[in-house]
Amino acid sequence: MLSTMRHSVSQGAVAVLGATGATGRHVVSTALRRGHRVVALVRRAGAFAPREGLAEVVWPDVGDVAALTRALPGTSVVISALGGAGKGPTTVCADGIRSAITAMEATGVNRLIAVSAHGVLETRDRSLYSLAVWGNVADRMRDKEKMESLITASGLQWTIVRPPKLSDREATGKYRTGTDLRIRLWSSIGRADLAVFLLDEAEAPRYVHAHPRITR
Repeated sequence: MLSTMRHSVSQGAVAVLGATGATGRHVVSTALRRGHRVVALVRRAGAFAPREGLAEVVWPDVGDVAALTRALPGTSVVISALGGAGKGPTTVCADGIRSAITAMEATGVNRLIAVSAHGVLETRDRSLYSLAVWGNVADRMRDKEKMESLITASGLQWTIVRPPKLSDREATGKYRTGTDLRIRLWSSIGRADLAVFLLDEAEAPRYVHAHPRITR
């Protein structure tokens, strides 16, 4: 039986954008373990093994608003784990969120939780962390900045999560969150722990219209 904290989410499914990515797969599996129904947006059918409570919806292109609009009825929260290409210019996050906002407004889904990155916008400073991330993945950071601007200009109940470097370590349950955590060059968070935090925020919102950071 789901706890009272999970009651609002239990009224509808959790839609996951970027469901087949390294972080998205953790979000899908964590949500299913907690008893939520999940709508996983995928580019190709058969990305996940069949599981009770899991529905795949093909979203072949992040600019396809119609496909996303058809997928969202019956959901109560959208979690975006979209990520761009490793090298070169990318607009995946901005384009995907633009589509998501339009589809959410059309279907009345109001809660959006999006994974961004520490070092964008006002968190871009002269710290070693910021200099390193912009030196390595500047195109992806620009995409995240455009994505964030779209989200904050919307009328949605949004949360933008800004993790530092992501790792593939197993979930530990030992991490800190806050809007003013100090992020250092060596800061990181495991994708499994990030997924736990995203589902916690979906179930019991603490950071609506805020930009929480998360680190070990």
